[in-house]
Amino acid sequence: MSMQSDRQPAPADTPQGIASGATEALPEVDLMRRYVRIQARRDDGLVAFEFSIGWTELAVELLLPARAFDEFCAVNRAVVLTD
Repeated sequence: MSMQSDRQPAPADTPQGIASGATEALPEVDLMRRYVRIQARRDDGLVAFEFSIGWTELAVELLLPARAFDEFCAVNRAVVLTD
Protein backbone atom coordinates (compact mmCIF):
# COMPACT_ATOMS: atom_id res chain seq x y z
CA MET A 1 0.00 0.00 0.00
CA SER A 2 1.48 3.32 -1.07
CA MET A 3 1.01 6.33 1.17
CA GLN A 4 0.81 9.56 -0.80
CA SER A 5 0.72 13.00 0.71
CA ASP A 6 -1.44 15.85 -0.53
CA ARG A 7 1.23 18.31 0.62
CA GLN A 8 3.52 19.88 -1.92
CA PRO A 9 7.22 19.91 -1.06
CA ALA A 10 8.47 23.24 0.26
CA PRO A 11 10.58 25.27 -2.15
CA ALA A 12 14.33 25.08 -1.50
CA ASP A 13 14.43 28.65 -0.18
CA THR A 14 11.54 28.16 2.28
CA PRO A 15 12.46 26.79 5.73
CA GLN A 16 10.69 23.52 6.52
CA GLY A 17 7.69 23.94 8.78
CA ILE A 18 6.93 27.51 7.66
CA ALA A 19 4.03 27.99 5.28
CA SER A 20 5.09 29.51 2.00
CA GLY A 21 2.43 32.21 2.44
CA ALA A 22 3.74 33.29 5.86
CA THR A 23 4.35 37.02 6.14
CA GLU A 24 6.60 36.97 9.20
CA ALA A 25 10.32 36.93 8.48
CA LEU A 26 12.78 35.23 10.77
CA PRO A 27 14.93 37.63 12.80
CA GLU A 28 18.43 38.31 11.54
CA VAL A 29 21.09 36.11 13.10
CA ASP A 30 24.83 36.54 13.45
CA LEU A 31 26.31 33.05 13.75
CA MET A 32 29.59 34.52 14.96
CA ARG A 33 27.91 35.75 18.18
CA ARG A 34 28.17 33.21 21.02
CA TYR A 35 26.53 33.56 24.41
CA VAL A 36 26.71 31.86 27.80
CA ARG A 37 24.33 32.26 30.70
CA ILE A 38 25.64 30.79 33.95
CA GLN A 39 22.97 28.82 35.81
CA ALA A 40 25.07 27.70 38.79
CA ARG A 41 28.61 27.32 40.09
CA ARG A 42 28.36 24.04 41.95
CA ASP A 43 30.21 22.98 45.11
CA ASP A 44 31.86 20.14 43.16
CA GLY A 45 33.62 22.70 40.91
CA LEU A 46 31.34 22.31 37.89
CA VAL A 47 29.70 25.22 36.12
CA ALA A 48 26.17 24.69 34.80
CA PHE A 49 25.41 27.06 31.92
CA GLU A 50 23.41 27.66 28.76
CA PHE A 51 25.25 28.13 25.46
CA SER A 52 23.72 29.73 22.41
CA ILE A 53 24.84 30.78 18.95
CA GLY A 54 23.19 33.71 17.23
CA TRP A 55 19.90 33.76 19.15
CA THR A 56 19.90 33.81 22.93
CA GLU A 57 16.41 32.28 22.97
CA LEU A 58 17.70 28.96 21.63
CA ALA A 59 20.29 27.38 23.92
CA VAL A 60 21.72 24.07 25.09
CA GLU A 61 22.51 23.31 28.71
CA LEU A 62 26.08 22.27 29.43
CA LEU A 63 28.16 21.35 32.45
CA LEU A 64 31.95 21.82 32.59
CA PRO A 65 34.68 22.04 35.23
CA ALA A 66 35.42 25.72 36.04
CA ARG A 67 38.76 25.79 34.19
CA ALA A 68 37.26 24.14 31.09
CA PHE A 69 34.33 26.59 31.23
CA ASP A 70 36.74 29.55 31.22
CA GLU A 71 38.61 28.07 28.25
CA PHE A 72 35.33 27.30 26.45
CA CYS A 73 34.23 30.93 26.84
CA ALA A 74 37.60 32.24 25.62
CA VAL A 75 37.75 29.94 22.57
CA ASN A 76 34.17 30.81 21.60
CA ARG A 77 34.58 34.51 22.46
CA ALA A 78 31.32 34.14 24.33
CA VAL A 79 29.41 37.05 25.76
CA VAL A 80 28.37 36.27 29.33
CA LEU A 81 24.72 37.19 29.75
CA THR A 82 23.44 38.44 33.09
CA ASP A 83 19.80 38.91 33.96
